Amino acid sequence: METFLIKALQLILSLSLLVIIHEMGHFLFAKLFKTRVEKFCLFFDPWFTLFKFKPKKSETEYALGWLPLGGYVKISGMIDESMDTEQMKQPVKPWEFRAKPAWQRLLIMVGGVVFNFLLALFIYSMILFAWGDAYIPVQKAPLGMDFNETMHQVGFKDGDVLISADGVPFERMGTDLLTGIVDARQVTVMRDGQPASVYIPDNLMDRLLADSTRFADFRYPYVIDSLVAGGPAQLAGLQPGDSITHMDGQSISFQDLLLTMAERRRQAEAATADSLRNALRQVRLTYVRGGTTHDLTMEADTAFKVGVYAVMQTDRLLPVVQKEYTFFASIPAGIELGINTLAGYVDQMKYLFSKEGAKQLGGFGTIGSIFPATWDWHQFWYMTAFLSIILAFMNILPIPALDGGHVLFLLYEIIARRKPSDQFMERAQMAGMFILFALLIWANLNDVIRFIF
Repeated sequence: METFLIKALQLILSLSLLVIIHEMGHFLFAKLFKTRVEKFCLFFDPWFTLFKFKPKKSETEYALGWLPLGGYVKISGMIDESMDTEQMKQPVKPWEFRAKPAWQRLLIMVGGVVFNFLLALFIYSMILFAWGDAYIPVQKAPLGMDFNETMHQVGFKDGDVLISADGVPFERMGTDLLTGIVDARQVTVMRDGQPASVYIPDNLMDRLLADSTRFADFRYPYVIDSLVAGGPAQLAGLQPGDSITHMDGQSISFQDLLLTMAERRRQAEAATADSLRNALRQVRLTYVRGGTTHDLTMEADTAFKVGVYAVMQTDRLLPVVQKEYTFFASIPAGIELGINTLAGYVDQMKYLFSKEGAKQLGGFGTIGSIFPATWDWHQFWYMTAFLSIILAFMNILPIPALDGGHVLFLLYEIIARRKPSDQFMERAQMAGMFILFALLIWANLNDVIRFIF
């Protein structure tokens, strides 16, 4: 329950900030062009409002709704979420949206998207300034990668070190690396010290979307942090800092040792002969101490434990590149990061229209799950910047009821030199809202299905 509350609080705080900034973009451009804003509302408020106030000499009412699905500004003389058609039947007033030139209305409509994108660039810049940029270069992972079953079927093997895709070198884990693999014809890896090629099928992304496990992760070396007093490992002479590299002659990682001992325990429980159970407890290990390789044979305890605790800190197990940024250097770096993030997200959108991609569409449960289980300001701001990028992109899509729908009709007006009729705009707004609610229901239904099954 505590984890759920922490994630939920981060989600609400993040979305509240993004909605306020988005609506502030519309609000400020409207004020710039002397267009009346009747209401500024955080969250939606059908039937009732949690809180509202209207400052003296202000034409705008500020409110807090109860339905945390977004927010809105109600601009005079505009067909929007309020569907206030009666106002549109009245004579045009000079302060109304419909009375303004098309270019001003266009800027008012794109204001929210622009503010969200600028917010993302600002947050990325400040993240780099405050925390720098740390990553593990995939080409220098000492034990390579562990791959899921789909990647094994394609031709990857656990321990492969990812080098390049169609000659383009890999740098770090992330969306760019996955996109580089699935869009490539050939991926080069280093396998047992020799370069090898893996040829990528056209449907790899569809197959990966159907998986419930991540496509790959780093193989972590088993470095001993401490030992159980009087345990098998201590009695055999192992020491903190030793790195276990092989078991019974086979190269192993942190995950392999745990899985192997668990499997041996299962076999021992099914065995009927004491001699077989005792044989399964015999473990031959190869380890590195101070640059020198050693071998030893030991016997696990009756629970098939060897009595060691592994180092868990990533920066002690894998090479980490740490870049620091001055304030002025962080700004162009943050802009570049934001643009690359947007480009990567747009590129991923093409998979949404596949059968497996549609199943991956997620609602508020999926969004909330991307936040960490413990409060971490670095991750909170990083995910907020990413969500701001998503909100900006989704809002500019040419769907009626979204900002992009209004922009589309305004561009038509500029080109055709005539406005779409109010009746057409009302019907388009209703159609767009129907599409959005359908997508919202579908996305959250996917969350429920994933939770149950």
